[in-house]
Amino acid sequence: MRPGDPAYLPSGRDLAEQLAEDSQFPSADGRDRSDLAKVSSYYADGASRGALRRKLRRVFVNDDYQYNDLHRLIAELASGLFVVTTNYDTLLEKAFQDANKPYDLVVYPADNDEYANAVLWWPHGATEPEKVKPNQFELENLGKTNVIYKIHGSVRSDGDKWDSFVITEEDYVRLLARMKQAVPKSFREYFEKRAFLFLGYGLKDWNLRVLLKEVCGQDIRSWAIMKDPTPFEAKLWGRRSVDIYDMSLEDFVARMRAFRDPGGRHDTAIAR
Repeated sequence: MRPGDPAYLPSGRDLAEQLAEDSQFPSADGRDRSDLAKVSSYYADGASRGALRRKLRRVFVNDDYQYNDLHRLIAELASGLFVVTTNYDTLLEKAFQDANKPYDLVVYPADNDEYANAVLWWPHGATEPEKVKPNQFELENLGKTNVIYKIHGSVRSDGDKWDSFVITEEDYVRLLARMKQAVPKSFREYFEKRAFLFLGYGLKDWNLRVLLKEVCGQDIRSWAIMKDPTPFEAKLWGRRSVDIYDMSLEDFVARMRAFRDPGGRHDTAIAR
């Protein structure tokens, strides 16, 4: 959100550049160096997967990081909310905690081979997860309780035991091959009947397009907040029945707050 500010996480582009510098990435082309999956693959090949995991942990576990206004807004609005995120950090969880909003945390363990055929579920307030087979995972209050679902893995500040990351090119291929393990059956059935609001997602990456095709319901109108979408992106979103609102996430937050009435009711309409 604020480039160069140590209190804020690096962007994907910034992280790719960090990894490129550390690994002496052989290309000076900005298009290559900003490709996080490609640079991460090179880093893991040149050093090791363990070295990449340790590097990512040093980046994402930092008590100085602050959640932003979007995290805060999502937490404030949370009431039976299902949030799917590809972020590894725990800033959204911190926002929920500060807003005193209960939530269940579900993480796909990605590159954690010991739990590759399960999802990790932290019921609200739990310090250790339950390891559940995806096709046996049922949340009794799905749709009535808040859920944060981290499909690309996560870090935890209390230790690296549960760290996992979908970040390299190989990780994305493996995720798509394990889609039935990554997305519990109960979640897939729930998603098929729901509209999505996409915040911060782009469709330039093929892996994300395949993922969204797998988890999104058909013929249900959804929405995306994206600043200055290219004609290519607009076409791709349109084919997936997603209406784009051309604005920054900062403007989206400001407009959402402007729609809130003094009684605390939350409108969902967004003006162009």
